[in-house]
Order: sequence, then C-alpha cells, then structure tokens
Amino acid sequence: MAGLGRKVFAANEVLTAADVNGYLMDQTVMVFADATARTAAIAAPSEGMASYLIDTSSFEIYDGSAWAGGGDITSVVAGTALTGGGTGGDVTLNVDLAETTAAAGLASFVTDATTSRTLTSAADEGKTIRFTSGSATVVTVNASSDFTVGARVDIIADGAGELTIEADGATIKAAETSTTTGSFTIGAQYSAATLLCVATDEYRLIGNITAV
Repeated sequence: MAGLGRKVFAANEVLTAADVNGYLMDQTVMVFADATARTAAIAAPSEGMASYLIDTSSFEIYDGSAWAGGGDITSVVAGTALTGGGTGGDVTLNVDLAETTAAAGLASFVTDATTSRTLTSAADEGKTIRFTSGSATVVTVNASSDFTVGARVDIIADGAGELTIEADGATIKAAETSTTTGSFTIGAQYSAATLLCVATDEYRLIGNITAV
C-alpha cells in the first residue's frame, strides 16, 4: 500500500495493522539483501517507498514505475562548467584557473617578451607580469587602463633590457614624484615593483624604482 503521510497518534489510541503498514512500514527505509529479496517482499511497491540494498550498498526510491538509484544526480542545470553525464559515464568539471587562483588570493602569471605593453584592467588586474625581453621595455599606464580601485599588478623585470613604467594621462606617484606624463625605471634585472590603484586613474608604484 502507499504511505499514508504523517499522523500524530493520541494517547490510548489503538494502533492498527493498517497504521503500522501505512504510517510506519511503508515510509521507512527498508533494508534488503538484494533486489531479488526486495521484489519477493514487496510484490506491488508504491511510489515513494525507499529501500537500501546491502549487496550494492545502494539507496533506491520507487518512482511509480521502477526502483531508481538515489545516489545519482538528475534534472540539474549544469551551466557552462559541467560536461558529461547522461545515463552513464563520467562527469567532467571544467575549472577556470584564473578565477580559482584569484579566489585563493594567488596571482596569475603572465609572461611578456615584447618591448611595449599598455596595462588594462581586463588583462592585467591581479596578475604578476614577467617581462623577459633583452631590449628596453616600456609599460604604459593611461586613462584607458581603468583599474578597479584597490586592484594591483605586480611587475617583474626578468629580461636583461631596462624596464620603464610610463604615465600617459593617468597619475602615478612614486619616489617623491607625482606625474601624468613622466616615467619610472625598475631596478636591475630580476627587480620588481607593484602598481596599486588608489583612486580612479591614480596609482602608486611601489618597489625598486627610480623616477626618470
């Protein structure tokens, strides 16, 4: 028989066989050695009945037409990061490494071998950029860089060429200098500096730097 839902029994009320079956037996998780034993015990299961099979360590629910495994995930909207699934096989979760490292407070590395780069919020915020050119390299910060206030970018001079940070409309303050048109050089090879946005189009340059 189908489960009867929930009932609050009154004191001294007679507990009938129908009550035991409908309120208790048919609404518990029934344990069986295997599916064969379950079929022998429940010839006509009702929707909502739940069972546990010892041989497969599986929890199953009768959905009205068949016993279905309770351990699978169905009718879930996966979005763009979940692929695979179906009636069998593996599910693959695609992780955005940039988002994961940002959430963990880790910097995402970018290697740049060119001699000219204009910083932008979309490409460079929160990144660590290793400039590796053997020639003089210029990194430009302008009004279009448009970093979010509080955002930063770490700059490493890994190349043998001189690395210069140049202001072009945005304000950079460092080494007792405030400029919208000047520039700063990062020290010798393997030196580094951090550019921090403190206000709209205003930055602080911190590290081994010299105003030009």
